[in-house]
Amino acid sequence: MFSQKAFRQERKVQLSHYQMVGHQQSDDILQGDLILPGIDRITVELSVPKLMVYEFRQDDPKKCTSARLRKFRLVRSLPSLKRIPPSSVVLNPTSSRTLSHEDRELVQRDGLVALDCSWNLSEDIFNRNIPGISRRLPILLAGNPTNYGIAGRLSTAEALAAALILTGFQQPASAILSLFKWGETFLSLNQDPLEKYAAAKSPELSGLEEDFFGSHRG
Repeated sequence: MFSQKAFRQERKVQLSHYQMVGHQQSDDILQGDLILPGIDRITVELSVPKLMVYEFRQDDPKKCTSARLRKFRLVRSLPSLKRIPPSSVVLNPTSSRTLSHEDRELVQRDGLVALDCSWNLSEDIFNRNIPGISRRLPILLAGNPTNYGIAGRLSTAEALAAALILTGFQQPASAILSLFKWGETFLSLNQDPLEKYAAAKSPELSGLEEDFFGSHRG
C-alpha cells in the first residue's frame, strides 16, 4: 500500500515529468511500455489496463477530474456509450456485484471504464442499460474538495484509482492520484479500508464495509 512520504515524492516526479514527455511517450506510459524516471522502485505490472471514460459533461469543466486525466493522456475518452467494450469492467455504484481483486484478470484483459457525470444527476444515468460488466466499488470516503468526507461520492479520478488499487495495479493508480493536490488526502482517508478490501475475497467485502462505514451506509 502507498505510504504518504512515497506518495509525495511520486507526485513531484510524475508532475514534472508529464510536463516534459511528448504525446508518443504519454501513450507508451498508458500502455506500460515506458517507466517514468524515479518510480522503478515500484513493482511493474505485466500489463497496464486500458482506462476509458465516457463524459456526460454535466459538471464544471474546471473541476472535472476526467478532463485532467484526458489532458495527460492517462485515459481514453469514449465518443458514446455504445463504444464501451462489452467485456470491459464498468464502474457503476448501482451494481449488485462489488469489485475485488478477483476481477483483476478482467480489468487487465479488457479494461476499466468510468462514467463521468454529476452525482446530482447520477441516478438516471447509472440505471441505464450500459454495456460492459458492471461492478460497484466498496464504500470509500471522498478526498476531493467538492464531496470531501462523503461516503461513496468519489470523483472519477478517485474511482479509477481505487479500482486499480483493489485489482493490484498500483502504478497507474499512483499516476492518477499524483495529478491532484488532494490525491494524498484520498489515500489517507481510506488507507485502512483499501488495504483490507484489496486483500479480501468478494463475499467478505460487505462485512468489511459494515465494519468501516456502518454509520455511513444508506
